[in-house]
Amino acid sequence: MSSPARLPPVTLEGEIVRLEPLTLAHAAALAEVGLHPELWRLQPEPVESADDMRRYVERALDGQAAGACLPFAIVRREDGRVIGTTRYMDIALPHRRLEIGATWLTPASQRSGANTEAKYLLLQHAFETIGIMRVVFKTEVTNLQSRQAILRIGGVEEGVFRKHLIAQSGRTRDMVYFAILDEDWPAAKARLLARLRRAP
Repeated sequence: MSSPARLPPVTLEGEIVRLEPLTLAHAAALAEVGLHPELWRLQPEPVESADDMRRYVERALDGQAAGACLPFAIVRREDGRVIGTTRYMDIALPHRRLEIGATWLTPASQRSGANTEAKYLLLQHAFETIGIMRVVFKTEVTNLQSRQAILRIGGVEEGVFRKHLIAQSGRTRDMVYFAILDEDWPAAKARLLARLRRAP
């Protein structure tokens, strides 16, 4: 399947959530639900105010304009409420590779099936529509919750990159990398669908 030169914005519809192209219009709603310190404890830059959130969205849109990422707002379908964000990033279409990351959800939406379905929608679109052959996930070594979540959806741990990133505070971050390949997708898809059937 051929890939376009740049990924176009797209809306991905599930049963629990809708992933819609992120815009500045989402910034205020994201600030209403996303200023919990725990959400940003292991992130490279803290988001502590509505202005911070607007800058966070602006940086994501700058990355989209450069062709480096494709950000989404995560919207709960039952009430249309914005509950977080996620994105395709480090997009390398000539190599049929991208990363799924920069994902966060409101604490109330965690363990609700929303994150599982968001990952399913992104992976399905990547493998079945775009024709990606390698999807990467990375998280900080100390983020055991995230590491376990990636393993649960079928990510294969590939190794630790020591001192890979520097946070805004100056703290160095060791990152662990995972990937799902196109040949892994059928098994990962079945696992995700089984998890979604058990979701509350």
